[in-house]
Amino acid sequence: MLQCESVTKCFGAFKALDNVSVTIPEGTIFGLLGPNGAGKTTLIRIINRIIPATEGRILLNGKEMTDEDVRSLGYLPEERGLFKKLKVGEQAIYLARLRGMSTDSAVSELKKWFIRFGIQSWWDKKIEELSKGMAQKVQFITTVVHKPQILILDEPFSGFDPVNAQTIRNEILRLRDEGTTIILSTHNMESVEELCDNIMLLNKSRLVVSGRTDEVRRKYGANQVEVIYRDEAALQGGEAFSVFLAEDHKEGHRAVLNVNEGYGSRDILHPILEKVDIVSYRELIPRMNDIFIGLVGGK
Repeated sequence: MLQCESVTKCFGAFKALDNVSVTIPEGTIFGLLGPNGAGKTTLIRIINRIIPATEGRILLNGKEMTDEDVRSLGYLPEERGLFKKLKVGEQAIYLARLRGMSTDSAVSELKKWFIRFGIQSWWDKKIEELSKGMAQKVQFITTVVHKPQILILDEPFSGFDPVNAQTIRNEILRLRDEGTTIILSTHNMESVEELCDNIMLLNKSRLVVSGRTDEVRRKYGANQVEVIYRDEAALQGGEAFSVFLAEDHKEGHRAVLNVNEGYGSRDILHPILEKVDIVSYRELIPRMNDIFIGLVGGK
């Protein structure tokens, strides 16, 4: 478990992080969200001990992090960087050695990953011979080869085509299922909904919201339900709900209802069932993209 306790970072008079506290549960994918300049990269660099916090501390499994703990981290920065003149295998072994692996262990594990990604033929190519997407595959492998306890990924899908992006998504889920704690920093809200168990949103250096992704989506929802029904009767609002939207649908008709405070599904369904034949009924949960825009925009 990783904990940030009252983390503040100042660069002169500028406060990049302002009293940020959050707990990142073990074995989960944790979304680190926020607009450009919100403080995400600063927090990542503090966790990686690249820069120190001005105030506050980072705890790993209940103890304050040390330089030695960095060996248990894997970090894929947004700014990709490999030595272009080195061969792929040489570069990968070098980076694995920096994480404390022996040469024999590094070669063995790297070749397993190269086989998994179907890139065995790249071993003796120079980095400069690879496309951007190919180089990013190599860098992803070098980030995870030492089996980090905590994996920090900053925009990991940038530059990938849909097929390779899905390959990386599958690997992220597999690593999570094997117990790795993953911090995912991204502006792709669809990836957040698909992958993240928990999220935190930074804005203007401060923590705006954090929690389980599904709970955050429900919290900031408009308390709406969708009803698809047959028959020609139009739904009328009442004590439990009002009609927000009514339109034709391939199954008949679709209505979006605003549910009034204190009322539940039984209160809505009972009067509707007396008038129409219901095909489907579901709660509408807002997209993370809408929540992000609303919170960052101050709404």
